[in-house]
Amino acid sequence: MKLISSKEITTNRIFTVTQDHAVDPSGFEIQRAIVHHRGSAVVMPVDDKKRILLVKQYRLAARKYMWELPAGTVDPGETVLQTARRELAEETGLRARKMQKLAEFYPSPGFLTEKMTIYLATKLTKGEATPMDDERIDMQWFKAKEIDKMIREGKIQDAKTNIGFLRWKRYF
Repeated sequence: MKLISSKEITTNRIFTVTQDHAVDPSGFEIQRAIVHHRGSAVVMPVDDKKRILLVKQYRLAARKYMWELPAGTVDPGETVLQTARRELAEETGLRARKMQKLAEFYPSPGFLTEKMTIYLATKLTKGEATPMDDERIDMQWFKAKEIDKMIREGKIQDAKTNIGFLRWKRYF
């Protein structure tokens, strides 16, 4: 597939939208509006008791409060691991002496370039959270069986939390 054209439609501090046109050698063409995003780091904090820390915040796009794993956008010049450590500290006040990659995935590759990387954070120490001005975050530790039930009952609808938890449960 060869990109023929890409025209910027809009940009802001989080993403840029382009109108792209591509064609393959057979002549098959695709035209799409593409949302370009720097990527996100997601953190699954697990304490010594095997409890998982979730944060609850209002998600404007979903129009509701959601329980989810802490996460944030990769800042320019930052690695995904640096973002994961920063977001963990900002949103929860926690620091992790051990970070292990759980998963990488594209949440919606049909129109979004964002790649999410999930890290398992263990050997935790407590500190003070410093959320951003537009964040109001509640935190709660959950046993694995509680999160499993919340996922089964549809109470956790966030993809990164579903993927992170289920990969941890299955492979770690």
